[in-house]
Amino acid sequence: MLMQDSQRGGAKNLALHLLSNENDHVEVFDLRGFVSQNLVGALNEIYAHSKGTRARKFIYAVSFNPPPSEQVSTEAFIDAIGRVENKMGLENQSRAIVFHEKFGRRHCHVVWSRVCTKEMKAIQLSHTKLKLKDITRELFIEHGWQLPEGYADASKRNPLNYTLAQWQQAKRVGKDPKAVKSAFVDAWAISDSGTAFSAALQERGYLLAKGDRRGFVAIDETGEPYSVAKWCGKKAKEVRAKLHDLDHLRSVGETRGLYASQMASHLKSLQMTRAAAIGGRVSKLERNRAGMIEQHRKQRTQFDTATETMRLAENKSRMMNLNTGRRGLFDRITGRRQEMMARLRFEEFELARQRQGQKDELILTQLQERQRLERRIHLLQNFEQQRGQALSSDIAQYLDIRQGVRDKFERESQKQHYSRDGPSLSM
Repeated sequence: MLMQDSQRGGAKNLALHLLSNENDHVEVFDLRGFVSQNLVGALNEIYAHSKGTRARKFIYAVSFNPPPSEQVSTEAFIDAIGRVENKMGLENQSRAIVFHEKFGRRHCHVVWSRVCTKEMKAIQLSHTKLKLKDITRELFIEHGWQLPEGYADASKRNPLNYTLAQWQQAKRVGKDPKAVKSAFVDAWAISDSGTAFSAALQERGYLLAKGDRRGFVAIDETGEPYSVAKWCGKKAKEVRAKLHDLDHLRSVGETRGLYASQMASHLKSLQMTRAAAIGGRVSKLERNRAGMIEQHRKQRTQFDTATETMRLAENKSRMMNLNTGRRGLFDRITGRRQEMMARLRFEEFELARQRQGQKDELILTQLQERQRLERRIHLLQNFEQQRGQALSSDIAQYLDIRQGVRDKFERESQKQHYSRDGPSLSM
């Protein structure tokens, strides 16, 4: 599993962060070497001990993150924590273990005190990242997990692997010349006037405009001009005769700007419709997620309650098997009671291990349910992102076309104004 570490202060802030309700499930699994039985109090004890030293970074914190596709037991986490502890020389230090679950993934945070209370000084921690990297490599190999490239060969490490953003730009498909030709010929054949021809072309995605040389052109959604005479297979004289009633046509630049404005508006409408539809589906999945989290919390609470009740009953039953009175005194004198107590503690330890295994099964089953739901949400969000980027790119292109037409019109207007009213030179 991947590990990230830090040496830091700020005990209270760290405790509050670890207990944050941003996570779906938070479990304070173990508090070792503390008087306090809650995380905030435990980490404040570390801070209190640090006041007897000069240490400003009195906490060593490590996060343990298994591969997303793997189901990892609590025992495997504890094994990894033990390896880090031995490697760093923290075996006898106070320690807190907190498990987090979010988006169907379970990971662990461990906080050690760096303050050695016997010598009242901070334990020196050197080359921690290299040591963690060695432990990570061992764990991946032992568990048969796919080793990240950066851990197999440092030269192959790709920093882009650490980001979640994925950018993809769709390539536009070019128009088929045969389809363009067919659109113009069909529009020409079914129309008996310029107005009818203009309407027929518009239905096929083209707007008529005045060409620069007194001809007629059609503009498509990309702003590309097409000569009407050329694509209809007619002479310019025939085109002018049929389209003589179209004396109100805009120039190519104005038509391109108009089409761009209409397309931008239309695509924005599509974008809003798409966002509403996707948002509704995502909201439904989010409600399912919230309901699932609440259900899982109830299941864990019921399990913990039942387990604790059973544990107390079993302890009571064991204690009743111990002799009392004279026999109990005899057992104490002969050492038989100590043997029986050791056996009872061992039995209790084994039962605790079995119950932890049962809880792991419950947690892993719940994680699998969450992961299936998270994959659906991720696929939907990824689809929405890709479609949204494509629409946003198209909208931006049309807005650029419209702005370019406006800028050109303003420059020409200023040029004409300057030519008409500009200063004159006199002798």
